[in-house]
Amino acid sequence: MVAASPFPRSLDTLPQQTEKRVVAIGDSLVYGYGDPEGGGWVERLRRQWLQPETPGHAIYNLGVRADTTQRVSQRLVQEFQTRGEFRNRLPDLMFLAVGLNDTCRVGNPDGRPFTEFDIFQAQMFELLETAQSLCPVIFIGMTPVLEERMPFAEILYYNHADQHRYKEFTRRACEQRNIPYLDVLDLWLKRGDAWWRSRVSTDGLHPNVLGYRALLDDIVDWPAFRDVM
Repeated sequence: MVAASPFPRSLDTLPQQTEKRVVAIGDSLVYGYGDPEGGGWVERLRRQWLQPETPGHAIYNLGVRADTTQRVSQRLVQEFQTRGEFRNRLPDLMFLAVGLNDTCRVGNPDGRPFTEFDIFQAQMFELLETAQSLCPVIFIGMTPVLEERMPFAEILYYNHADQHRYKEFTRRACEQRNIPYLDVLDLWLKRGDAWWRSRVSTDGLHPNVLGYRALLDDIVDWPAFRDVM
């Protein structure tokens, strides 16, 4: 069931250059795993917004490692209900970043998908609908993996073909709902092997320090981000 919002808003109605309350919710890409220096792109952005010359926006990191689309959808509304600042006020903006953990295959490179594609489609539609009923949403896509480093955690196999399939569905679903989607996977791959490989951790799955720096740069340079912040 989709939670109804008493405050329907769109990206077009967001006030500009005023202090905003922003949430980022998703998996380890939001959590910032793999960045011991800066804590990930969300924490890096939070620190930027602490500078005296900034409007004073606040961002809340609601990332959980290993989360799938279904898990994020299940905890989405509760995340606001259990945080004091949002009990009587919905966020001004939500970053969503999830989907990679749905794409992996279990047991071997040709094993069953962790989340079957048709199930993923239904879960992503539900997540986007629920999120958009709460506040304006922008979506940060997944980063590429190092296939030769698989399996991750001795059992999970990630690959670019499955990443691209799940990513393309998510991108189109966002497009249908007028949710801005930052296609990080294609953006990074187009920069060449040497570039993107140097920005993935040795575990083959998460960005490293350089990767999170690059990801934050991509986000803040994104016209959709600049339009709302």
